Amino acid sequence: MMYALGIDTSNYTTSVALINDRGEVIQRKKLLPVKKGNVGLRQSDAVFHHTQQLYSLYGELIRNIDTADIKAVGVSLRPRSVDGSYMPCFTVGYNAARIISDTLNVPLYPYSHQEGHIAAAIYSAKCERLFNEKFIAFHVSGGTTEAVLAEPVGSGFKAEIIANTLDLNAGQAIDRVGVMLGLNFPCGRELEQLALCYHGDVKIKPALKGADCCLSGLENLCRKMYDSNMSREYISCFCIKYIEETLCAMTEKLLSKYGDLPLLFAGGVMSDLIIRNTIENKFGAYFAAPEFSADNAAGIAYLAFREMTYADS
Repeated sequence: MMYALGIDTSNYTTSVALINDRGEVIQRKKLLPVKKGNVGLRQSDAVFHHTQQLYSLYGELIRNIDTADIKAVGVSLRPRSVDGSYMPCFTVGYNAARIISDTLNVPLYPYSHQEGHIAAAIYSAKCERLFNEKFIAFHVSGGTTEAVLAEPVGSGFKAEIIANTLDLNAGQAIDRVGVMLGLNFPCGRELEQLALCYHGDVKIKPALKGADCCLSGLENLCRKMYDSNMSREYISCFCIKYIEETLCAMTEKLLSKYGDLPLLFAGGVMSDLIIRNTIENKFGAYFAAPEFSADNAAGIAYLAFREMTYADS
C-alpha cells in the first residue's frame, strides 16, 4: 500500500488525511475552540490550538499505518495562490510537514488552502475530468468568497480570481447572524436547521458590482429584523437565501462572460443543502459531500498523491 499524507491548519480546523493508491481517504480533523458568543479567533490563538491538536490527530491517523508506506507529504502553506497571501496558522502545519517529510525522506508538496478545497470537491464529486479542462470554481467559506477560473497544469491546476466579495465573506455573514440569534459558532448547521422551519416567501435583491458581490448589507438587514422581533426562523431563511441568490447571480454573470464552463462549488458554506439544491438544479454544478466541503486535508493529500505519481510517470 502506498499513501500520500495531507496536512491543513486553517483558521478554524486542524486536519490531517491519508489517501492510498486505491483512492481511499482516511481523515481526522478537529475544530479550534471558540468561546461562546465570539465570531472568530485571533491568529495567535489559532496557532496555539493547532499546536495542541495536530500531534494527537496525526497520531490517531497513523495508528494502524506503516509510516514507511507514506511516500509523499502535502501541506497547505497559505490561504490562496496569490502573492502576499499569508496567515500565521498555516505555519504550524507547514513546519510539521517539513519535519515528517525530512524524517521519512519523501517529497514535500506545498499548496494553498484554496487549492485543497477545490481538489477535495473534485475527489468527492468524482469529476477528475476537471483536471483536464477549464472550469469555474467557487470557494465559499468564512475566510473566502471567490470564484476562480481554473486551468490544468501538470497534475493539478492553476487558478485566477475572476470574482469575489468586496466586503464580508459568506461564512462570516452566516456566523455573525447566527451568533446574534444565540447559535453556536460556527453557526452554519444550526442556521440551516432554523431556516428549514420557515415555509413562507422571502424576497431577495442581491448586491452586485459586475460579478463581484457585497454581503455586509446582509448582516445589517438581519440586525434590523432581529431588532424588530421577527422570527429566528425567518431571519435564518433570509440569510441563507440571500447568499444563495447572490451566488446564483454571480454564476450567471460569469457564465455570460466565460462561456458554458463546468462549475464546481467548494468550501464550508457549500455544505448547506438549501443553497446546494438550488444551485445544482439551476446550473448542474458539482459539489463536494459535506465532509469534504468544510475545511479538510483530504484535498491536499489528493493533490500530493497526484503530483507524486505524475513525477514518477
